Amino acid sequence: MKTALQPADWPRPRGYANGVAAQGRQVFVAGMIGWNAAQAFESDDLVDQVRQALRNVCAVLEEAGAGPQHIVRMTWYLVDRTDYLARNREIGAAYREVMGAHYEIAMSAVEVRGLMEARAKVEIEVTAVVPQAL
Repeated sequence: MKTALQPADWPRPRGYANGVAAQGRQVFVAGMIGWNAAQAFESDDLVDQVRQALRNVCAVLEEAGAGPQHIVRMTWYLVDRTDYLARNREIGAAYREVMGAHYEIAMSAVEVRGLMEARAKVEIEVTAVVPQAL
């Protein structure tokens, strides 16, 4: 299904993979932000928005018969790098709460000047690969 790519002489990363190889049906999830299904923000807190954005990712994946275990690539766009770094433990807890212990994911995080929705603090894009039935 999927294999983390780890060069032998590199230190093992925490919470993500350097690369992932996978075979199956590809699923691409657009950038999800921290609003609910009615497109309303319930919080302006970064951790709350991360939790909701991840729930939104999972809802879209479910439409494709996929789940967090199928994610191979994830990109986070953040409007405040300092807030993200300061709240890393809380963000990690929210991630585990929604996604479980799925860390074999090639991840990137980028600080951006702003997102299209002014209240959004984070936007998360995902690529998943669902194994083909044999």
